[in-house]
Amino acid sequence: MEPTRRLLRSCGCCGETVEMSRRGFMATAAGAAMATGFAPAPLSAQPKPGRIDVHHHYAPTFHRDALGAKRGGPWPKWSPQMSLDDMDQNGIATAMLSIIQPGAWFGNSEESRPLLRKLNDYGATLVRDHPGRYGLFSAITPPDVEGILKEIEYGLDTLKADGIALFTSYGPTYLGDPSFAPVHAELNRRKALVYVHPTAPECCKALVPGIPVGSIEYATDSTRTIAHLVFSGTATKFPDIRWIFSHSGGTLPFLTGRFIRLAEERKPAFLPNGPMPEFRKFHYELAQGNTPGQIAALLKMVPIEQVLYGTDYPFRSGSEVNAGIAAYGFGQADILSIERGAALRLLPQLKT
Repeated sequence: MEPTRRLLRSCGCCGETVEMSRRGFMATAAGAAMATGFAPAPLSAQPKPGRIDVHHHYAPTFHRDALGAKRGGPWPKWSPQMSLDDMDQNGIATAMLSIIQPGAWFGNSEESRPLLRKLNDYGATLVRDHPGRYGLFSAITPPDVEGILKEIEYGLDTLKADGIALFTSYGPTYLGDPSFAPVHAELNRRKALVYVHPTAPECCKALVPGIPVGSIEYATDSTRTIAHLVFSGTATKFPDIRWIFSHSGGTLPFLTGRFIRLAEERKPAFLPNGPMPEFRKFHYELAQGNTPGQIAALLKMVPIEQVLYGTDYPFRSGSEVNAGIAAYGFGQADILSIERGAALRLLPQLKT
């Protein structure tokens, strides 16, 4: 009789490591082969993961030091190996890198430009050093319009970044501000993919004793900037920008009724059918937005094709969103769309 051997594998639904016998492993692999048409990998081979994480941060020491000097800390520990380990443990094939908030803008262009360039160069080096594992959303700081137009060109043409990373606000200014119009025009001309991450707004820090600003204001700042893009007319004026917003759109899915009423009251000519068609054009990822209530609200607003996989590493592990997707009870086709298909429609270069 064959001796029982214990093996570890990563659960395809939640990413957790589970133990099973060799016989059980082979039975599972055979069943997967019948379902997918692929032969099982040899026992000695690492199964190839397939998830694409569009919300994955990199935080080199020089950036954490700069943020610590400006904003205090502590900031999360991070290294390329820690990042890759979490990806491997949670079935993530490729992670799209973006810098941690508040990025490189501290109100001064001359101070921000060298830090921004250093961060983008570092991200491009990670992509080059780990082929197939990383993509890059090159960061820009829109208040520095002159410098940022050059940084867009440098990021997309020289570094070959996959898209652009923005934050929801820069000081008191949100993304629909008229001063950002030259930036939007260039992104629209390029049909750029733009990933937007929330930050702590100037207006609303330490409002509620005992509640950290990130617990409420990050999600709310996403809603503010999405609403500003739509109600300022920016979204309709620059329709070829492809937007991804974090955390299931923040509080947007819960406030759509109020925005519909606002459009009915104001009747802006650029929103003849109200704000919902614009909200539905955007893409949303599930990092820290993957509880059943959050997912249900998001899917009432947008089709499954607009929903992407994201982790928020190193602030969260991939196991969190994996568990949230598994708990919601999606069908297999919808899981494949969220975890890989939707990203490949926006980033077809990742197929190779």
